[in-house]
Amino acid sequence: MSSAKKYFKTEGKKGEIHELKQELKTPDKSKKKDVVKKVIAAMTVGHDVASLFPDVVNCMQTDDMELKKLVYLYLINYAKTQPDLTLMAVNTFVKDSLDPSPLIRALAVRTMGCIRVDKITEYLCDPLDRCLKDSDPYVRKTSAVCVAKLYDISPTLVEERGFIENLKDMISDSNPMVVANSVAALSEIHSMSGKPVFDLTSQTIFKLLAALNECTEWGQVFILDSLVEYNPKDSKDAESVIERILPRLQHANCAVVLSALKVILKFLRYVNDSDFAGPIIKKLAAPLVTLLNTEPQVQYVALRNINIIIQRHKEILSSNIKVFFCKYNDPIYVKMEKLEAMIKLASEDNIDQLLLEFKEYSTEIDVDFVRKAVRAIGRCAVSIADSAQKCINVLLDLIKTRVNYVVQEGVIVIKDIFRKYPNKYESIISTLCENLDSLDEPEAKASMVWIIGEYADRIDNADELLETFLETFPEETSPVQLQLLTATVKLFLKKPTERPQQMIQLVLSNATQETDNPDLRDRAYIYWRLLSTDPEAAKDVILSEKPIIADDTSALEPEMLDELMNNIGSLASVYQKLPDTFVARVRPVVQSARDFQNEVDLVSNGTEEPVVEQSAPVDIPDLLGGLDVAPAPAAPGAAAQPPSGGGDLLGDLLSLDVGGGAPAAPAAPAAPAAPAAPAAQPAGGFDPFGLDTLSAPVSQMTIQEPQLPVILSADKGKGLEISGKLEKSPSGPIVYSLSFRNATQGVLDGLMIQFNKNSFGLMPGGSLQLPALQPGSSGATKLPINVNVQNMVSPPPVRNILQVAIKCNQLGVLYMQDTIPNNIL
Repeated sequence: MSSAKKYFKTEGKKGEIHELKQELKTPDKSKKKDVVKKVIAAMTVGHDVASLFPDVVNCMQTDDMELKKLVYLYLINYAKTQPDLTLMAVNTFVKDSLDPSPLIRALAVRTMGCIRVDKITEYLCDPLDRCLKDSDPYVRKTSAVCVAKLYDISPTLVEERGFIENLKDMISDSNPMVVANSVAALSEIHSMSGKPVFDLTSQTIFKLLAALNECTEWGQVFILDSLVEYNPKDSKDAESVIERILPRLQHANCAVVLSALKVILKFLRYVNDSDFAGPIIKKLAAPLVTLLNTEPQVQYVALRNINIIIQRHKEILSSNIKVFFCKYNDPIYVKMEKLEAMIKLASEDNIDQLLLEFKEYSTEIDVDFVRKAVRAIGRCAVSIADSAQKCINVLLDLIKTRVNYVVQEGVIVIKDIFRKYPNKYESIISTLCENLDSLDEPEAKASMVWIIGEYADRIDNADELLETFLETFPEETSPVQLQLLTATVKLFLKKPTERPQQMIQLVLSNATQETDNPDLRDRAYIYWRLLSTDPEAAKDVILSEKPIIADDTSALEPEMLDELMNNIGSLASVYQKLPDTFVARVRPVVQSARDFQNEVDLVSNGTEEPVVEQSAPVDIPDLLGGLDVAPAPAAPGAAAQPPSGGGDLLGDLLSLDVGGGAPAAPAAPAAPAAPAAPAAQPAGGFDPFGLDTLSAPVSQMTIQEPQLPVILSADKGKGLEISGKLEKSPSGPIVYSLSFRNATQGVLDGLMIQFNKNSFGLMPGGSLQLPALQPGSSGATKLPINVNVQNMVSPPPVRNILQVAIKCNQLGVLYMQDTIPNNIL
């Protein structure tokens, strides 16, 4: 490693590229290798060495394996910017694919698969076809992966050449790594195509299981993940597969263990013999417990998967609750997951142990962990009815400690217990009321207010307690205000005395007149209307029985749980989200040579087809049934006008007349503007809503479009006004939206653009696709922008100024200055 450091000690001195170019021509092989290492080092630290491409490619003709690898690495990095020059290396690739050494053959095919240029793919097919049938297993396994890469570039080509069928045949290969890579490639192709390309049969499963024991650990993961897609024929078929996979549970690699668990749990659904399934379930506990004795990061991944598994198979770890007890040196993220697992595994048999643990955790230093522990006690009380009293006693002991955040969490979970068991544990309300002064968090306040309102008829001083909260009603958060409103109404309905009546008038007045919260105001108006019209109906609505709650805080939907069970050991199980929600299965676009052409000099428009489209009459069906939609007839003798915008559907629609209006008047010669004549009154009388505008041509209506800022005014641009803005396109790349207006008396054509060096290396990604501008006309285009380090200002300071030069055949070169927005970088 120390010997390699010397290659990275480069400061990008002036003339270095020229020196490297000369050194690459040396006939000394060892010196040439050092030079290529310098080139790779410069490329690694971000220097642009693309100009050395032809010289580096010439170094490919060598027998030195190390030098060949370095050159291939350079090719992979710069092939997309030099696609035409990359073709120079094709013959060498083909020649290397026929080399006697299997390492060179595999290296050639691997490199060709990594070069994502469309011109290369057609030359890759013949060497790949040979290497798929190569006598050496190393070459075959490398070629199998290359098929998946080629499918990503050109799916049609892979299907036409029959490479997918070759992969299916390679599943029967005698080498287990070839089998594993073939399965991985087929799975990848299946995920990219979305159609079945890999049919698993009993014969195929037998071949995969035979290769499973001899594969590397990652090969085993590929095979096990593919087995999940197999649906066994019957119970015996499932049992035989499970027996073959059971030894994988003892593997040292946690990925193999989780993948084996995933397959076994899937196949257990098809097992009808309880005598077989029972012992298998017991055997699954040991590998999971082993995963909890590894480093914290692996523990976290294992715990996230365990929390999914025990929602479906709680019996696997029900007798191993102690392995989830938190250690003093566990990271907080591991402790949180262990708490979640203990809550899910809680039962009447282990609740006493768990409550002792939770009570101990509630005295820890970490506030978030303490809150989670207190809530865990409440969740156990909600889920285990026979142990609710034990949980409440522990909560009361914690509340008596007078620790602020413990008391507040205790109040929150006791509210949930009251929701679960109404009219059962009211004796503890007095203890809660003694701690009103310590409540300062919105959720704790809202919970206490709910308790007071729900049991207002059993609390002697409920009105006094609520009045302490009402004093700060305008300053409270929305949840607290909503609970105060409801609790005060409950108090009034249960104790319709003078004091509650005054309180209800005060809170209704504040909620309807002094707040801007629509939820609070609407609820107050509903309560007001109910109380003023039918108090008995108000009682039926507000004091009705509440639905009994259940502990489903972290429970997953059955369909989602099934999907996550099939994705155990993947990111989906860690995120506990479906793969489609965070993985975009979109095939990246392979760029062609034309897309990567960087023009340093000003380029002419040439004969390329312009982007700006002329507005043409469009045949639109009469969807409204009462309107006559027809193209506007051209005025006699009127010259065709150029478009006002480029490629815009709105521009096409503006050329239509809707509703049989009169044809547009012919264009008048330029003259001083006269005062506009008053609009003719429609025959039907005054139209307050302007509906009769439909009788006029749409082309005469005023449509407000976003205006680009003016960069070069007409007086400074010799009659050419230029507006523009740098922005990001919806697909991601930077584009330069430009608009040109010809205020001269002649035609302007041959527009070209160039940027000066700038702080961010921005440069035009092509030529201006714009037709000739007629006098008085406008045109718009979007110019793709590339980023090139050679176009950066060196050294800084960084400035967000872009200096632009526009050349026109008639006006010469025009200079202007624009600002580079920060949001596009």
